[in-house]
Amino acid sequence: MIDYLIVGSGLAGISFSEIALNNNKTILVLDNNSQNSSRIAGGLYNPVILKRFSEVWQAEPQLVIMNQFYADLRQKIAIDFDFKKPILRKFYSVEEQNNWFSASDKVTLAPFLSTNLIYKKYQGIDSPFGYGEVLQTGYVDTALLVEKYREYLLANHSFLEETFDYCALKFDSDGVLYKDIKAKQIIFAEGFGIHSNPYFNNLPLDGTKGELFTIKAPTLDLDVIINTSVFILPIGNDLYKVGATYNWKDKTDLPTAEGKAELIERIKEIINCDFEIIEHFAGVRPTVKDRRPLVGTHSEYNRLHILNGLGTRGVMLGPAMAKSLFDQIEHQIPLDKEIDIQRFRNKTKK
Repeated sequence: MIDYLIVGSGLAGISFSEIALNNNKTILVLDNNSQNSSRIAGGLYNPVILKRFSEVWQAEPQLVIMNQFYADLRQKIAIDFDFKKPILRKFYSVEEQNNWFSASDKVTLAPFLSTNLIYKKYQGIDSPFGYGEVLQTGYVDTALLVEKYREYLLANHSFLEETFDYCALKFDSDGVLYKDIKAKQIIFAEGFGIHSNPYFNNLPLDGTKGELFTIKAPTLDLDVIINTSVFILPIGNDLYKVGATYNWKDKTDLPTAEGKAELIERIKEIINCDFEIIEHFAGVRPTVKDRRPLVGTHSEYNRLHILNGLGTRGVMLGPAMAKSLFDQIEHQIPLDKEIDIQRFRNKTKK
C-alpha cells in the first residue's frame, strides 16, 4: 500500500508530491497530459497586485515556504528552474508614481515596493516617468519543472501516464483502491480537469483562458521583467515570453485571432522596437470566483482530497497550499477557512 495516489502533475501535483516525499511518504502520480496551464504559464512570482498596488493574499508566508521548497527541489532534480529577477512596473504618469509611493507606505506592502524609482533607459522602451521595482520577485520555468519532475518520478517508478477512471475508484476502511493500486489517501490536483471529476465537479471552479506569446526582439535590451498591462519576460537569445490575456468565456486551449490582436496591441504600448512572434499558445487557468484556492477533504469520503484553484499564482500558492493540505491530513491541523472547500458546504457530491 502506498500513502498517496496523486492525480495530476502540474504545479499543484508537484507541490503535494514533494511535501509528501519530504515527509517520508510513498506516492504514485497519474496524469494524462490533458491539462497544460502549468506548462505554458508565465511562472512569475510577485507579491503585489500591480493593477491596484495591493498585496497578494498571504504573500509573505507563501514566499517563505516557496523559496525553501524550490531551493530543496532544485537540489533534488539537479536543474535550475527558479530565476530571481526584478519586476519593474512601468509608469505612465506622475499620478502613477504618487500611487506607488502611497502604496509603499502601507505596512503590508513596504517589504515589496522599493521607494527608489528606476530611470534606466532600456533600448526599445520609452519610459519618461521611470519604473517602480517590486522586490522578492522572479519566475519559475514551469515547462522545464513539469518535464524534469516527471522524469524524476518515472525514474523512481512513481508515475503512470493514463487517464484516471473515476468508476474504478473504490473505498474501504483502510483507504482507497484504484484498479490494482491501494493507497491510504487520494489527492486530486487536476486543474480545470476537475469538471470531469464526479466527486468535486460541483465546486465553483471557473477556468480563465490565457494566451501568451514567445517573441523575438533582437533590439530589445532587457534583463528585467516588465509588468504593466502584460508582462515581458526575457528568457535568453533575444527571446521573450509575453502575456497574458484573460478570457472568461472560452474554455479551450486553442490560440485565437482575438487573443493575438490583443497581445500585439499591448506589447506595442510598452515597447517601440520590431518583434517577431515565434510561438502563440493558450491554456485554461483553474480559477475560483472568490480568488481563493480549493483545498480540503470530501464531505463524505474522508480519504479523498482536493488541491486546486491555484489560478494565476500557482508558483507562489502551490507549495504553501500543499503544505496546508498535508498538515490537515497527517496532523489534523485545520485549514484556513478562506481556502477550505467547506466554505462551499453541500457543493460536493458523489
